[in-house]
Amino acid sequence: MKKKVTLKQIARELDVSVSTVSRALADSKEIGENTRRRIQAFAKFLNYKPNNIALSLKNKKTKTIGVLIPEIVHHFFSTVIRGIEIVANERGYNVIVGLSNESFSKEVLNMEMLANGSIDGFILSISKETLLKQDYHHFNETISQGIPIVMFDRVVNEVECDKVIVDDFKGSVKAVKKLVDNGCKHIGLITTMDYVSVGRLRTQGYLRALEESQVYAEPNLILKLDDMVSLEENLDILESEIEHLFKRNPKIDGVFAVNELYAVTAMKVAKKLGYAIPDDLQVIGFTDGVLSKHASPSLTIVSQHGQKIGEKAADLLIDRLEMDDDESDANINENTREEAFETYVIETEIIERESTK
Repeated sequence: MKKKVTLKQIARELDVSVSTVSRALADSKEIGENTRRRIQAFAKFLNYKPNNIALSLKNKKTKTIGVLIPEIVHHFFSTVIRGIEIVANERGYNVIVGLSNESFSKEVLNMEMLANGSIDGFILSISKETLLKQDYHHFNETISQGIPIVMFDRVVNEVECDKVIVDDFKGSVKAVKKLVDNGCKHIGLITTMDYVSVGRLRTQGYLRALEESQVYAEPNLILKLDDMVSLEENLDILESEIEHLFKRNPKIDGVFAVNELYAVTAMKVAKKLGYAIPDDLQVIGFTDGVLSKHASPSLTIVSQHGQKIGEKAADLLIDRLEMDDDESDANINENTREEAFETYVIETEIIERESTK
C-alpha cells in the first residue's frame, strides 16, 4: 500500500518548516508568493491530500452534520434525510445518520459519541421513550457545549433551539373536515398515546374538526395505541386492536389515522370484515409514503413534505454554524449575543386518492 505523503516530508524535501508548508498550502499571504507556489506545486506533484480529521481537530470544525432519527422503517424519515443530504452536499457538508430505535439510552449514547469531535451540529427527531420520560438533559448539555441542534417533527418547548415542523393540528382539522364534507357521520381516530407530541396535536385537530362541524366526538371511536410496543414488528397486535374498534362501532363510516401504517392496516382489517372502501368506509392517513401509494385502494393522505423539512432543517443548522464562525471571526462577546431561534412551520396538503369519495 502506497504511503501517505505528509507535511513533514514536504518540509524536509524543500528545506522549510512544517508550519511554512501548512500556511502555504492554505494559501496564506504570510508566505511569499514564490515560496507558496513552489510548495503548492511540489505538493500537487506528490499528490498530497490533507488529513481532514487532523484539520478538523485543529480548527474545531468537521464540516459534518449528525442526523439522529427514531426509526428507519417509516418513509417520512427517509425523505427528511434526502432533503438534508441535498442541502448539505450543496453547501459543502457531509452527513452522518444515527438511529435511536425509539430508545432514550441509545439516543443519549449516539449524541455523546457524535458530539465528541465527530460533528459540528445535530438535526434530530426525538425518540418516543425520551418524550415519555420528559428527560431532555442531553439536548441542553449538547447545546451548552456550543454544538447547535435543529429539531424536526417531534419537538419540545423545553429545549431552546431551531425547529422545523408541519402544522399537525391544522392538517388534521383539514383531513377530518374532508371526511365530514364527504358525508361521514361516525369517524374513528387511530392515534398514539398523548406523550408523543405529533399524535397529541393530530388528536386535538380531530376533536376540533368534529366540534366545528357539530359532529359528536364519540369516545368509543378513538383508539390510542402504545407505540412503545413496536407495532411494525407486531402487526397482529395492531390488526387485533383495529378490529376491536370496528366491531364495537358497527356504524363507523370514516377513519382518520395519524400515520400511514395505521391507515393502511385499518383498510386491510375493514376489507376483511366486509367493508367496501370508499363506499362503506372512507380512510385518510398522515404521511405520503410507499404504503400509501401502493395500497389497494390507494390511500388519501395528509402530506408532510418530508424533503422540504430536511432541506429547511439543514439550511437552518448550516446558517447557524456559519453565523457562529462569522461572529467568532469578529470577536463578538458570547455574553452579549442574544440567541434568536426560529420555529419554521411547513404547510400540509391533502392528496386525494381512492380511499375517499
